[in-house]
Amino acid sequence: MLIFAASDKGGTGRSVTSANLAYQRALMGDDVCYLDFDFGSPTASAVFDVPEARRAAEDRGLHSYLIGENSEPIRFDVWADTEHRVLRNQPPGAGRLILMPGDLSGGEFATSGDNLRRCVDLLLRLNGEFDLIIVDLSAGRSYAVDMALAVTAQRQMSGVDARWLVFHRWTRQHVEAAASLVFGKRGIVAGGVARGHDEDALRGAIRFVRGAVPDPASMLWSQVSPTQSAWMEECDAELKQLASHHGVGYSQVLGVVPFEPVLQWREQLITDEDVLDSQIAAVETWQALRDLAARLTDDKYWEQA
Repeated sequence: MLIFAASDKGGTGRSVTSANLAYQRALMGDDVCYLDFDFGSPTASAVFDVPEARRAAEDRGLHSYLIGENSEPIRFDVWADTEHRVLRNQPPGAGRLILMPGDLSGGEFATSGDNLRRCVDLLLRLNGEFDLIIVDLSAGRSYAVDMALAVTAQRQMSGVDARWLVFHRWTRQHVEAAASLVFGKRGIVAGGVARGHDEDALRGAIRFVRGAVPDPASMLWSQVSPTQSAWMEECDAELKQLASHHGVGYSQVLGVVPFEPVLQWREQLITDEDVLDSQIAAVETWQALRDLAARLTDDKYWEQA
């Protein structure tokens, strides 16, 4: 299965959350491949703590492969190549966790012809090798998003299950931007239909992920004043109404990730040790990521509302 991770804006937590989802699915026993299609600003090597991936991707990453400069993109085994102390040894029962980095200097590229053919070939081969492929796309209606729409519209890809996660923060601007990215005049749905996708099928393959959502009832916010707490509750209610109005209401949400200082400030994988031993991360965040990872392939969360 292919999972495309998209967002209209930067700073939504798209990359760090999707990397955590890849990690969680590998812990569940799946063989997972993470493709960093955030061309020009790839961050996966830092999130997985694989410095060599950043150095090697200068000219051997996914962008170089797509434009024909390399016959095969470089790949890294996260369990073996990471410098993260906890990740260094593959846990018993865990599946493979492979990173294919993007080029640091990647930019615009054609989403047709040989470039398209190479992308189709890569994803077909990876789909036969891995249980789950997560593709982190550049923010906005980018060339990476166009390539994902073009690839999944190809006849050869008809047997490959592809789903979309659209990340946004829990603010008015981000809710409106996420809705525009998907449903706008030049959004994902319109772009997909123009490339030959069935509109209903494409809509059914898109879910939203709300990130950095503060819970006024959580311990993190327990010390705010009653006035601040009431204001937060009011803002939350207004955002829920706005999201529903724009078609990104609760029935279209796959998961919610709480505001989490570790994700906001360190942009790292959250491990059991972070929650249970050092206790720098909240158990609510860890559970939210596990739930979201499980729902990626659970069909009941992808049924049409």
